[in-house]
Amino acid sequence: MTTFLSILVLVFIFVAIWQMVKIFDLTQAGKTNDNNQVANDNDNRINGYLMIGFLIFIYVITIVCFVKWGDLPLMSNSASEHGPGIDNLMIISMIVIFFVQTITQFLLHYFAFKYKGEKGRKALFYADNNKLEAIWTIIPVIVLAGLIIQGLFTWTSIMNIDEEADPMVIELYAQQFNWKARYSGPDNALGKANVRLIDINRANELGVDESDPNAQDDVIVKELHLVVGKPVLFKMRSQDVLHSAYMPHFRAQMNCVPGMITQFGFTPTKTTAEMRETQEIQDKVANINKIRTEKSQSLIAEGKEALEPYEFDYLLLCNKICGTSHYNMQMKIIVETQEEYDEWMKEQKLFVDSLVKN
Repeated sequence: MTTFLSILVLVFIFVAIWQMVKIFDLTQAGKTNDNNQVANDNDNRINGYLMIGFLIFIYVITIVCFVKWGDLPLMSNSASEHGPGIDNLMIISMIVIFFVQTITQFLLHYFAFKYKGEKGRKALFYADNNKLEAIWTIIPVIVLAGLIIQGLFTWTSIMNIDEEADPMVIELYAQQFNWKARYSGPDNALGKANVRLIDINRANELGVDESDPNAQDDVIVKELHLVVGKPVLFKMRSQDVLHSAYMPHFRAQMNCVPGMITQFGFTPTKTTAEMRETQEIQDKVANINKIRTEKSQSLIAEGKEALEPYEFDYLLLCNKICGTSHYNMQMKIIVETQEEYDEWMKEQKLFVDSLVKN
């Protein structure tokens, strides 16, 4: 695939240089009184057939890509309650775009072929046509309005978090180049925090207000655990630059902005164990491990250690280019049952007990 793309780039570079040479020749035509650069009927006929050929190429390469690399349905591995709504909106948008692209590309290339220049033919054109202009204005307005309205309803349903559902409140703290999570503890209320309160000597890396009663039972961890079927409300902060908390399988993303708190909420619907059992994930894991096995053989031959087998996990990623190690800024997310979560939480230290005593 890399070789194919490299060849394609070289072809495009060659075509661009060739076109620049042609443009230069045309600019010199008036100076040399040479009219051989003016297109004749044969040139127009060739260009017309080339347009049809390129149209066929577009359709063929599209079909090949769908058959060989297409993943239909486009999105099917969401693990949150609002995920299917996001996926449906994405699928509808892609169908509309594909339909419009197919029609417009056909009309563009077919008209270029049908109405190619011929000696003696006079071009027929409309100075303006109110009917046509109304058609190609009203139809996109209706389609876009429908997509935007559905998007607004989807976004509203996600962002209007029901506080009465007693969601688990968790803070996601971003800094170059790692994540930390702060659980609100039994009182389900996060203690106040500010970057000015960071005290490395006291192991207060998140700047939590040590005097705030709500902060005493907070729990700070480097691995995120969620309960399946239980709503969770994330409060997000950034210590340094703009980050973006991205949890792809939960269809969740929100910027983490220095100096302010942003939020996003969802309800997980599949445990990590359940997602690992889905056929799609099993196929993905098998394909990745096949690649790792082949790579490991060459590493072993060089006297290096083999790659470890890949196992699926939900991940929290940074989706903003935040610096040199942005690519590796991630945290594992484990979705489990309430019982498993309770057992894990018993092993964690409260904020007040994690501080270094003076």
